[in-house]
Amino acid sequence: MEETISEPTQLSFPLPRSLDTKVHLRLAIKSKVILLFLTTMSTDEGEQAAPMGSFVYALPNKYDPSQPLSTTIYSVEATLEFTTRLAKILAKKTQMPVYVGNSISFANTGLGGTVEEEMEAFKKVVEVTLDKLQGVIKTPDVLPNGTGSS
Repeated sequence: MEETISEPTQLSFPLPRSLDTKVHLRLAIKSKVILLFLTTMSTDEGEQAAPMGSFVYALPNKYDPSQPLSTTIYSVEATLEFTTRLAKILAKKTQMPVYVGNSISFANTGLGGTVEEEMEAFKKVVEVTLDKLQGVIKTPDVLPNGTGSS
């Protein structure tokens, strides 16, 4: 692995299609695992604690690299699909095990959380996260089991 971040990266960015809500992201990259936690907070919420969302573990599938494996550790129906999809994408791209905790709420988006709003937010989260993971993304010829693509 090329890079290990000893200190977690914390950042926030606007929730797409929302006026006053930000997505807060905390990313920790260790030698053998990636931890990502996501939540949203609007300016009128102040210092309220965010509710617990889903927590999912995903890992690369050495028998079918295009289909990462995942298991739900803690489930909240409103955030489970988003969390699972995100964990699988990150496991596939990085070829590392990934833990993702997510309590993003789409209640403050323009239309209250339509499929389009959720997809736009999902794309933004993936874009920002993969940008921060550039140092650990492995090429297909560097698989964890030592086999190449030839």
